[in-house]
Amino acid sequence: MVQTLRSARSWLFVPGDKSDRFAKALASGADVVVVDLEDAVQEGHKEHARNDVVTLLRQGAKVVVRCNPTDTKHGQADLAALSAADCHPPLMLAKAEDPAAVTAVNAGGFTAIVPLIETASGVLNVTALASCEGVVRLAFGHLDLCSQLALRPDDDVALAPARFALLAASAAQGLTAPIDGVCTEFRDLALVAAAAAASVQAGFGGKLCIHPAQVAPTHAAFRPTATDVEWANSVVRSLSDTGVAQVGGSMVDRPVLLRAQMILARADGSGAGNVTGA
Repeated sequence: MVQTLRSARSWLFVPGDKSDRFAKALASGADVVVVDLEDAVQEGHKEHARNDVVTLLRQGAKVVVRCNPTDTKHGQADLAALSAADCHPPLMLAKAEDPAAVTAVNAGGFTAIVPLIETASGVLNVTALASCEGVVRLAFGHLDLCSQLALRPDDDVALAPARFALLAASAAQGLTAPIDGVCTEFRDLALVAAAAAASVQAGFGGKLCIHPAQVAPTHAAFRPTATDVEWANSVVRSLSDTGVAQVGGSMVDRPVLLRAQMILARADGSGAGNVTGA
């Protein structure tokens, strides 16, 4: 499951209190299904959602669970319910900010953790969060961050420093390229595809999704073009026996080789792009 988390392109949310939607989400073709106990679940439905998620996990479903912030009563109840049921699935930690809290979650038996960076404190602490034991990848929750900072969610210029902070922290800690935030549109698939393509352009290796219809265009956007694959193969062939080579009139060396290998990993579905050394 950890390798799946590292290579996953699409991360599809499904509300934890909507058990009738679990099967559809699992059959959507998404690389990862995230059963949500946080924003998608109303206050009065939290306990019901926890029970349904525990049942799903006991049935053997391979899912990620987004729990409530760990410094809240609901977050503590989420962790307690999962532990009591001897369920320790991969966790997406909502509004991750405190490295000590992530370390405590890992010490509690949760060994695969995806901090969701969606607050100013989370952005400022992102390198420390990425270095915590058990963290396998970072995710960006730009909607909550925009709400806190009074920014427009479509203001890519204003959000660029936060996005780059996740990329740099991931590279510094040897993590796979992070997961970008959701596209709220799901009927206009051209817009979904454009948003996913923008995530690829920004260096991200995956995308949070809120509807099954978003999965296919997201996968298509993260799939390298035939031209990219041809170039990557030529680089790998040229550098197989030497440290420096010429490809297409340009000199290429190890950093270019690493980029080519990332493209080929994305092409065969085995990787979402590790930014280390790129």
